Amino acid sequence: MSNIAKKPIKIEEGVTVTIADGKVVVNGSRGTIDAAIPKDIEVIIEDGSVKVKKTFDSYDLEKFAGLAHAIIANMIKGVSLGFEKKLELTGVGYRAKVEGGDLVLNVGFAHPVKITPIKGVAISVDENIITVSGVNKQLVGDVASDIRRVRPPEPYKGKGIKYVGEFIRRKAGKAAKAVGAVK
Repeated sequence: MSNIAKKPIKIEEGVTVTIADGKVVVNGSRGTIDAAIPKDIEVIIEDGSVKVKKTFDSYDLEKFAGLAHAIIANMIKGVSLGFEKKLELTGVGYRAKVEGGDLVLNVGFAHPVKITPIKGVAISVDENIITVSGVNKQLVGDVASDIRRVRPPEPYKGKGIKYVGEFIRRKAGKAAKAVGAVK
């Protein structure tokens, strides 16, 4: 069986996990999330932890057991702590603001770009840092990716929208190449 699926998932204080109709429902202080359990995977709740088991031995079920374990662990973490991604605007005149729940980006286009977040995801802006937060790890990552896709960082000046801590490999450009070519 998958090594990750063999470990029990500890249920945090203030979080309740229930299993109903082939779904795992996790409820906590930040909200409620549910996810479908793959076929032939059994989820057991005992002694303040969740265990994932295969109903029969098969190589294909190992990957689904690991997947179910990771999804349930992320759901428990999401409803107790939450997830967030931070993006940084770099460029002269690049601005972001939140208007009525929507993110409005001025990133060098002739018009501002308006992004409406998915239900369950919140967006906030502090100076040039955009914070995307929510309880569902996948939705937070999807919204952050959509924001970054508006103006990805370019390799010559580094202007654009990037994740905080992301390294952008810079290129020399025409002028530096021309100087290096003449010998």
